[in-house]
Amino acid sequence: MSLPSMPNLRPCDGGINVSMMEKFRRSLLLPTRKNPPSPGDKESKLSPESDEPAKMLDSAASPQPPSPNPSMPRFDNTFNRLRESIPWRRKKEVDTLPSEDLKEEKVTHTFEEYLEIQAFCEATQQLIDREKHLFWETAEANKEAVEKLAADHKALEERVWQTLQQSLSLSSEEEVSALKSAVKAINLEEEQDQLWKQRCQTPPAWRPSEWKKHHDEVLQKLVNGRMDNQSSPTGDQVNQSTIQATIRSMGRQLKEDLQWVVEVVKNCYPPEMDICNFYARQYHQTFKARLRKIVGSVDDKDCSFLLLWVKESYPEILEKPELTSNINTEALGNLLPDELLKPLEEKYLSKQQSDLIMFIVRVLNEAKKEWDQGKEPTRDDGCYASPVANDVIQFINGIVTSAQKIVRDPHKAQKITSILTDFMQRYHNFHEDIIKQNKMHSKAFIKANLSCVEQFRDFLVEHDLFPENVREKCLPVLTEMKQSAHTYLLTPVHKILKPHYQKVGTSDWLKKNTFEKLLNSTEEELQELQGSSQSSYQELIGQLHQEVTEEYVRRLLKGEVKLKDSNQQQKAYETVKENAEKLHELFAKMGSKQDWLKEILTKMAEVLKLQDIPAIRMQIFSLGSAYPDLSEEHVSALLKLKTNLSKADMSTITSTVLDILKESYTGGETRTFFSNVEVMNRSYPFCISSCRG
Repeated sequence: MSLPSMPNLRPCDGGINVSMMEKFRRSLLLPTRKNPPSPGDKESKLSPESDEPAKMLDSAASPQPPSPNPSMPRFDNTFNRLRESIPWRRKKEVDTLPSEDLKEEKVTHTFEEYLEIQAFCEATQQLIDREKHLFWETAEANKEAVEKLAADHKALEERVWQTLQQSLSLSSEEEVSALKSAVKAINLEEEQDQLWKQRCQTPPAWRPSEWKKHHDEVLQKLVNGRMDNQSSPTGDQVNQSTIQATIRSMGRQLKEDLQWVVEVVKNCYPPEMDICNFYARQYHQTFKARLRKIVGSVDDKDCSFLLLWVKESYPEILEKPELTSNINTEALGNLLPDELLKPLEEKYLSKQQSDLIMFIVRVLNEAKKEWDQGKEPTRDDGCYASPVANDVIQFINGIVTSAQKIVRDPHKAQKITSILTDFMQRYHNFHEDIIKQNKMHSKAFIKANLSCVEQFRDFLVEHDLFPENVREKCLPVLTEMKQSAHTYLLTPVHKILKPHYQKVGTSDWLKKNTFEKLLNSTEEELQELQGSSQSSYQELIGQLHQEVTEEYVRRLLKGEVKLKDSNQQQKAYETVKENAEKLHELFAKMGSKQDWLKEILTKMAEVLKLQDIPAIRMQIFSLGSAYPDLSEEHVSALLKLKTNLSKADMSTITSTVLDILKESYTGGETRTFFSNVEVMNRSYPFCISSCRG
């Protein structure tokens, strides 16, 4: 049977006019629709009273011979092409329901079907609707219907809890969707519980269902289970104790699960449920409970590991940016309370202090052993080197720094170093014993010790690893050690230089060759003093520089030379000034930084040259201002070199200068020099500094 002639139906790009065929098909289906057409539906151009379409459909449904008109396609081919042209979203409806309208309709599933596709929210809503009908809208609930509803409610609940238990192991989009639906179902149940509380009727046996409360319990058990199931130790855990491996495993599980929560699970919950903080609290409390059981059985090694986890590793996990943006880590608190942390810290710190004592005593004993065997210290770049300071500093720095990291309290960690005062005293005693015995290798050991003293001093001053009382006790000991070393090394030098010192301030002293001999001998001795570190050597020759200058001034003020007139005084001025220049040049070449010593000799030389009383007074005032330990006896001895000054002039100069200095003195730190220079035959027993006090 061929189709009737339809002027509006024509091929389009090798196909048919889809719009026309849609209208045509609607005209075919119109008599069989269960629902009346929508007001907006277009009327078919074919008469609904005509039975021709039905005949055509019957003809199309049954086998037909080939169309006598090849230019007109058969109806079945036309319909197939029409079906292929329908968008994919409606194609299924055309395939499965060829006799139904193409308009999408909301499909309602049974409760069992909702469970099957894990649409828990829809299933819950369906049960709530049945519940409302039975208990709120019906006068007397049907017993069988109530029992069926209770059974369905129980089945739904079991499936919801099963889904919750998979929250931390979701592996597909379907499971994620199921969790979202389960969460919605829980909230619907909570709303229904609240509605029942507002009604006076007797609720069914399952009300209140308290699904939110049970939700929290299920997740709490889930977290406990995951923290209990320890994974196999990784490569770096094989040699660790059971406690360490357990803590690491729990920490790793906590970190991975919380990251999963903020990345995946959070998206299945509404913001008001604050699921990230809920999980964080559960893991925190579970971890905390596990550690409480462990605390009582930890040994020294596990103690430090446990403290490190509580104080550092655990906070580092929570401080990850992806967690801090979703979790209130501050609200979680500490993993262990203070009453458990304090004994652990004390045990740990006591062990660290014991280890430190053992290490540093061993270092000192090794040094003593080398000394007893008569071995010289090794040389490093030409300098004698002792491992004492380097090793002890490394031990202290490592142990205290580690303790600060573990206990997170610098003051507690610093207490470890309280034993350093005893060590320094032992080291001082060993140092003095080396000096006392004065063996062939004593100087080498003392030079090596000078380098150690410097290292210890810098370490104590520059690092905040010690309580103030430890620093205050150790630094003076180091100063004593340095001073005794300097005295031990410099005393032989002064003995060699003594014959040359004796020429200063005598009539021979005004001859050039006398002071040249002193300089030559000093230079030779400076070479012998080398062997300590560069900075230690600089301090040593700096002290020698000062002591040589002090001895020079002492010999000069002794007054053996008498400068009777201005010519002799001019000669003395030139000699002292030249000596000051050459002495400074020698010591500066060897590394001394005591440039100020040249100024003292230069100012004293100026006093010897000047003839005008006011000018002399001003020059002495300048000297006394720079060095307040200049005493009246020093001024008197210096003026006595100028024998052309009367006693009245000397008295006037001295008293005037002292009065002015006393009035102008303001205190503060100044260099000392003259207090180390004794003047023989004192006629004035008090000094300027004491007068100003």
